[in-house]
Amino acid sequence: MVKEELANRPDNTAFTQQRLPAWQPMLSAGIVIPGFVIIGLAFIGIGVALFVTSQSIQLLELDYTGVEQTSPCFKCSDPNAKNCMCELTFSTDTLFKGPVFFYYGLSNYFQNYRSYGVSKDDDQLSGNLDNFKSPSDTCAPYEYDRNNKPFVPCGAVANSLFNDTFKLYQIVNGAKKVVPLDGKGISWWTDYNIKYRNPAVTPLKNAFNGTVKPLYWSKPAYELDPSDPANNGFINQDFLVWMRRAALPDFRKLYRRITDGDYAEGLPAGNYSLQIAYNYPVLSFEGRKKVVFSNVSWMGGKNEFLGIAYLVIGSLCVVMSVVMLIVYAKFKFPEEE
Repeated sequence: MVKEELANRPDNTAFTQQRLPAWQPMLSAGIVIPGFVIIGLAFIGIGVALFVTSQSIQLLELDYTGVEQTSPCFKCSDPNAKNCMCELTFSTDTLFKGPVFFYYGLSNYFQNYRSYGVSKDDDQLSGNLDNFKSPSDTCAPYEYDRNNKPFVPCGAVANSLFNDTFKLYQIVNGAKKVVPLDGKGISWWTDYNIKYRNPAVTPLKNAFNGTVKPLYWSKPAYELDPSDPANNGFINQDFLVWMRRAALPDFRKLYRRITDGDYAEGLPAGNYSLQIAYNYPVLSFEGRKKVVFSNVSWMGGKNEFLGIAYLVIGSLCVVMSVVMLIVYAKFKFPEEE
């Protein structure tokens, strides 16, 4: 019996017998109070830098939902309007410094619903031809059409692809000058190079034989960009941007960059016209649509919240250090004397 107890004992080492050396900080007023002051001042400094930088970022938002009768896009908000075009005009008093990023924004649009987010076929989107003919049941109810032909790409996410298009002009002496919009490389590198792939079929159109385009698409995937054959199928930049779902109901997604020609330094002061092909309905779910022009800094886009959060936390740390100093002076100093 004694031998069994000895055999079950842990080894007589520093680790098993918990004799390893350890260090435990002895917190005192002389350490805590200066620590709070240093942390608070550091946070305040970072907060000021973030807030000032955010204020220097230029941002222009234009709503084009067309709910208001005075809106240039009011006529296009009618669900029965087909191939409707509308035009927004705006002006800038100073140079809108480049590079300028052009976004489209949607409100009250919940891309984070689980049933919506899983409604796609990852194997199909990676170029697996077997899934072209037999889409995954996760795509329901957008697997097959009424004639039992498979949708490619299938699923609710792809079916709801944003399809408004935009053309930007600068008004120079009463004439319209085209502002070039660069749509290359606007998606995530991992989406374009790893996650989504076209089938290894030439021409790409042949891979879609026996399939149909998604219900609400105006043209099939292999014709998304007629001007650039390399920007079609599942590696189309606009398609990739849309497929990366937003976490919040109010979001914006990158549409184009303005970096070329006379606009490499940004948008010069002057008048501009934005021509919109209004195709995407949002009024049925009380949504809104807008376009956003913005530049960026070392901290990213305009975001005042981050700077304010640092300022608030830093100020609280400084205030708490003063409170702790008062308490310490009132209750500890006499005892030490």
